[in-house]
Amino acid sequence: MAYKIDNAIIKKDRDGKISLIDPENVFGDVDAFIAVKSEDLITIQLLINGILSNDFKNWKELGSIPDNEPLKSLFIRLGYSRDDIATMLKEF
Repeated sequence: MAYKIDNAIIKKDRDGKISLIDPENVFGDVDAFIAVKSEDLITIQLLINGILSNDFKNWKELGSIPDNEPLKSLFIRLGYSRDDIATMLKEF
């Protein structure tokens, strides 16, 4: 089962003005937004799909994770190979 996170693009111009690009008007009635880097958003979506299908190691096995470690490193800690991640991205 795939889980979809509604998202839009937040674009900042040279002057620092931020514009919301939301062609499907998913956020038409929303007053506040959170900006997440595209790479991290994809990682979060893939992790949610993994959690829903419960197809990786127990979270307790991960041990202590340094604060400066990138989010995408969780895939390695959870036992995913590069091929596994490539397959997940194709299904995404």
